[in-house]
Amino acid sequence: MTRFTPAELGRRIGSGLLSFPVTHFAADLSFDEDAYRENIVRLGKYDAAGLFAAGGTGEFFSLTPTEVERVVTAAVASAPDDTPILAPAGYGTATAAEFAAAAERAGADGILLFPPYLTEAGQEGLARHVEAVCRTTSLGVVIYSRANAVYSADTVARLADSCPNLIGYKDGVGDIDTVTRIHARLGDRLTYIGGLPTAETYALPYLQLGVTTYSSAIFNFLPEFALDFYRAVRELRQADVTRMLTDFVLPYTEIRNRQAGYAVSIVKAGMTATGHPAGPVRPPLTDLSPQDLDELTALIDKVHPSGI
Repeated sequence: MTRFTPAELGRRIGSGLLSFPVTHFAADLSFDEDAYRENIVRLGKYDAAGLFAAGGTGEFFSLTPTEVERVVTAAVASAPDDTPILAPAGYGTATAAEFAAAAERAGADGILLFPPYLTEAGQEGLARHVEAVCRTTSLGVVIYSRANAVYSADTVARLADSCPNLIGYKDGVGDIDTVTRIHARLGDRLTYIGGLPTAETYALPYLQLGVTTYSSAIFNFLPEFALDFYRAVRELRQADVTRMLTDFVLPYTEIRNRQAGYAVSIVKAGMTATGHPAGPVRPPLTDLSPQDLDELTALIDKVHPSGI
């Protein structure tokens, strides 16, 4: 049973830094559950406001439904009791509803609803998709606006009215106009989450728009740095934010941008570089080249020579 009501979950995840733990794979690309559980215990020692199990950085798109439920179950069992675990749902509406049911069985506290698979849809269809999933679960639901599921301010307002358990809006687009309109209309009805790749890059300006939190991939391998950065953002310490962007985040994104899919691969590479290997990424992703891994390792050593 979930440890948080939808309203409690919304407040909790909006109060601190969020992250997507990677999913550990063995050399044969099977799910390495023991290593994954150990890593959740490690991350649980740090002050995260919530963890998205089997999310984007956790390679949701490459996991089977059975594997997703195993990953979420393992995360729930391994995380501290006061750390919410949000599970993924996605693909078609019926499949997303099945993922939501599996999340409840696994003991998750909430749902991150990814865009529908492949096909484009208008705002009416997207609204019906979210409403259908929200009706099938008692868990709090966060919608992820990106790719082929970009929600307008009118649609989000409709969903906030029709879905009491809709608790959050995660922006993966970077449309400042839309985020501003949604926050102006809904205020604290929703929790607003930054969801662009390497969200630290946008964290300070987004805070001014009411986006109080974001999901940090860097937290996977440099949790202390990620938390320090988040605190600097929340305390409006512009000079510190700029320094950390210059010293690490922006050079990190330069490596990330060298190849499609590196946004996930570079996180697993960071785990390797800091002595917490999580195995390879699954196809269609590819791991960092040896040269890029060496460059990332040298960059990490500059900001945290002893790793973690």
